[in-house]
Amino acid sequence: MKLYADLPGRRTMQILADVAMVAWVCLWAWVGRLVHDTTMELAAPGRKLQSAGTGFRDQMTSAGDRVSDVPLVGDKIAGPFRTAGGAGTTIEQAGTDLVDSVTKLANLLGWVTALVPIVIVGLVWLLLRGRFVRRASAAQRFIDAAADLDLFALRAMARQPMRKIADVSDDPTGAWRRGDPAVIRALALLELKDSGLRPPSPAA
Repeated sequence: MKLYADLPGRRTMQILADVAMVAWVCLWAWVGRLVHDTTMELAAPGRKLQSAGTGFRDQMTSAGDRVSDVPLVGDKIAGPFRTAGGAGTTIEQAGTDLVDSVTKLANLLGWVTALVPIVIVGLVWLLLRGRFVRRASAAQRFIDAAADLDLFALRAMARQPMRKIADVSDDPTGAWRRGDPAVIRALALLELKDSGLRPPSPAA
């Protein structure tokens, strides 16, 4: 598998694109985390409710326990305090529900904020890199020697713009049939450049 081009300029651009993709992922992961943490600040009232409910319940329960020791009427007096303590539990539960809802919202917003731009740009990057890898890997199998240039010259005449072919020769087909090495090599270079491959040396 050929991941990078042989040509220095194109290889440098590919490396820079890969580094930029990594930086893009890190950037949006950080932004997603920032959105998550910012949204979690909305849970502060819920935590206060939790704390207030817990404190109120504990105080009422403690007061009920103290008055329950009063002879004869202790249990009757303690009852309302313990009942009031149940309200503290309700307040605490409301705070817990609010914190849970904010946490779910924060997770959702954080992941969506991070993943949407990462996936969009990542798919484009993956498509371009995958297309190059497939094309270059397949072409590399047929470029072991200078004799293999004949195949790429033929492919160039079928795929390359007519303007580029005309710059190589006024009669590229005739030159290819005659086996003109200079024209064949020039045509092959057009195709190899698109694949990011370096041609073999003429002596190969």
